[in-house]
Amino acid sequence: MKISVRNRQRNVPFHSRPLQTFARRALRECIGLSSPAGGVLNLLPQVEVTVISDKAMAALHERFLDVEGATDVLTFEHGEIVIGAETARANAAAFSLPLERELALYIVHGLLHLQGFDDRSEDGSKEMRKMESDILCRCEPPGAPPGSNA
Repeated sequence: MKISVRNRQRNVPFHSRPLQTFARRALRECIGLSSPAGGVLNLLPQVEVTVISDKAMAALHERFLDVEGATDVLTFEHGEIVIGAETARANAAAFSLPLERELALYIVHGLLHLQGFDDRSEDGSKEMRKMESDILCRCEPPGAPPGSNA
């Protein structure tokens, strides 16, 4: 299975090559997980991660979820993970993290959704946060010192 990371916005500069490398490692980790709900990740030929402007993200958020405003990440069952660039930058700054590390978190979050995990309940959200942390730690996201607890 392939995974690609594409930058389709101009407001927030970042290096996509390290994210591409990270995404391949994270994909391998997520494919090995099983969720009670099952997912589509193992059935997809490719996953596409696209970083877009928050303006474009707000339009998708309203169109597909009927919610106004931008969000951090949207995941579509056909294998697309869409990330809002300005929201990622703001969240990274709020948590004093490198932007690439925040983007890596959103990639993992989207992959977990494709694998069938859901964060709409408190228990599901806790489970996903734990898995995200574990995967980030094992895959050493960009912007995190090697061997750190990402």
